[in-house]
Amino acid sequence: MRSIALLGVTTLALGLAMAAPPKEEGKKKEEKPRADIATDDNLDLPNYDLSLDSYGDIIDPSFYEELYDYSDLAPKIEVGTLAPPTKRLEGIGSMRAMPTEAPRRPPPTSPTTKPFGPGLLESITKQGLPTCLVCVCLSTSVYCDDAELEQIPLLPLETTYLYARFNRISRIRASDFARLKKLKRIDLTSNFISWVDEDSFRLLSTLQELILAENRLTVLPALPNSIVRLDARLNRIQSSGVRPEAFRELKKLQFLHLSDNKLDYIPVPLPEGLRSLHLQNNNIRTMHKDTFCDSQDHGHIRWALEDIRLDRNPINLSLFSDAYFCLPRLPTGQFY
Repeated sequence: MRSIALLGVTTLALGLAMAAPPKEEGKKKEEKPRADIATDDNLDLPNYDLSLDSYGDIIDPSFYEELYDYSDLAPKIEVGTLAPPTKRLEGIGSMRAMPTEAPRRPPPTSPTTKPFGPGLLESITKQGLPTCLVCVCLSTSVYCDDAELEQIPLLPLETTYLYARFNRISRIRASDFARLKKLKRIDLTSNFISWVDEDSFRLLSTLQELILAENRLTVLPALPNSIVRLDARLNRIQSSGVRPEAFRELKKLQFLHLSDNKLDYIPVPLPEGLRSLHLQNNNIRTMHKDTFCDSQDHGHIRWALEDIRLDRNPINLSLFSDAYFCLPRLPTGQFY
């Protein structure tokens, strides 16, 4: 019985041995580390002292060159693609160091000089600047509004229309317009004019419109026979400041505006061609029966005089009904 059991165990062991795969003869042998490579086994750690002098003896850089290839990481530089180094511009340093000098104003010129040549620019103001640089000159019109002028500037000879409103002019001299032979309109509204020389306007044979509103006049200046419109409202003109028969010879006068002054009566005689008379807001208290009409000629009618304003005066117009028979319209004012 024991012999049978022993035989079975032996047979089983032989079958297992035959079934096991044979060992490969070409099994790779484990690679031994290179003798020339420093490893933990061949390093003398107790005597390991790394310094700049012993660095080449302990670590072999060629080993790392074989393991890593840095050729792909190196930047590729193509010849001819680099921009040449920029050179500093010459003179920049000196320019920065040089202080900037403010522009100098040219010295003023006298009225006798003509630095700008003939024409509109030859007129020089008191400040030494050409009038047409301080004012605006358009063709034959000169605009000097709000230019802080204290006197009439020297104007171009061709000036026909002058506007010098909203300035500080206090006096009109006879020489201001003496050279100007073509003046038709002078507008000096809103200045400080309190005095006008005797012949400042009277000798201007071409003057048609004179506007002196909003000034400080107490005397009405003498006017040329060519005047068509006079506006001297908002001044301080008194009846004593108006010459007797000041308007008799002004045959072309059509618009006479003297409102907001200190007149005590209506200036007479009035020219026949007068169309508009504004005397409101004065101190007129009475009226002569021949102020507007000829009391001896009841057939005479003044067709042109259609606009008479006497409102805001201490006068009762109903008391002077005989003074209006020749008028196409009654004056504006108080009838009570």
